[in-house]
Amino acid sequence: MRIPNHPPIENLQLSKVLHALSDPNRLRIVRSIATKGEEVCTYYSYEFNIAKSTVSHHIKTLRESGIIKVRVEGSQHFYSIRTEDLNKKFPGLMEMVLATDPESY
Repeated sequence: MRIPNHPPIENLQLSKVLHALSDPNRLRIVRSIATKGEEVCTYYSYEFNIAKSTVSHHIKTLRESGIIKVRVEGSQHFYSIRTEDLNKKFPGLMEMVLATDPESY
């Protein structure tokens, strides 16, 4: 099984991070990871009533932007936020994003 690519910290771009966070479903996925911790992709499909293919697309966008990382265990892919890397590159950004009222988007 191929391990998905994670951009190195020096390649993270604010415009890509903000674009990834601009979609309400991706933002809900990030909020869920931040509050509940690691989960598998199918969890978000059930939790938010989104098609698995759409969740896969959102996960890919979040991963390629550098917001989340994947840990592969057998056939399962577990996703978590790259908190340390994001705080180094964009101090305070994720705290501000996660502190925003979910009803405002």
